[in-house]
Amino acid sequence: LIKRVLSFMLVFTVIFVCSCNNKPGDDKKPELKDIIIGSDEYRPYIFNDENGNFSGIDVELATEAFARMGYRAVFKKIQWSVKNELLESGEINCLWGSFTMTGREDLYTWAGPYLNSVQSILVPFDSPIYTINDLNGKSIALQATSKPDEYFSELLNENKIKLDYLYCFTDVNNVFAALRKGYADAVAGHKTMLEEAIKIYPENSYRFLKENIAAVQIGVAFLKGTNQKIADELTVKLNDMLSDGTTRTILEKYGLDFNLATEGLI
Repeated sequence: LIKRVLSFMLVFTVIFVCSCNNKPGDDKKPELKDIIIGSDEYRPYIFNDENGNFSGIDVELATEAFARMGYRAVFKKIQWSVKNELLESGEINCLWGSFTMTGREDLYTWAGPYLNSVQSILVPFDSPIYTINDLNGKSIALQATSKPDEYFSELLNENKIKLDYLYCFTDVNNVFAALRKGYADAVAGHKTMLEEAIKIYPENSYRFLKENIAAVQIGVAFLKGTNQKIADELTVKLNDMLSDGTTRTILEKYGLDFNLATEGLI
């Protein structure tokens, strides 16, 4: 009987000690640190869904990549033309939203590239414009501070083209609206974004010029000279996602060709 009592007391003591060592909340995952990502709306890369939540290719890529690093991706909608000021003030930690890295390598601390893209020109299907030279005397709309803005501004400064008007909009949604309403003869931007914009219109309403502005790569931009360690680790995680099938799943969900979007990156 004494042996049984002692055995019971020993078991009870072990259970009691183990229970005391497990403090409330010990089984919960540690909270992730927030990292603030600035972007404007740029379908299908980033947009607000019907419930007002941030959605899109870059939202899903950022959420997964930063989670693997111990961060919680928090998106903040910004005015794209003041993106650099927001980085400098610390209001946002990085820029992520189909942001062209090509030609801007020395302007930011970069993670990536993680996707390929093409900057293209879109016109109405019955337009007489077939080449970039055909834009002489015409009007074109694009987003301010974008790659097409840099491209056409340089052509104008070097007198290589003469446009009737160069419309630069802060909000990318106004770019396609200018074409649709007849204010502009053409628009320019990431081809995937423009393809998304014309999905709701009948076939043969619009067409792309065969001549593209540029083939580019896109990345994640941090303020120049800062966050190099985070950027390097993020590049590793994005490469891991390219290799393990995560990026393919996300791209195909939004109708993108994985092989075309990632050629040369893996």
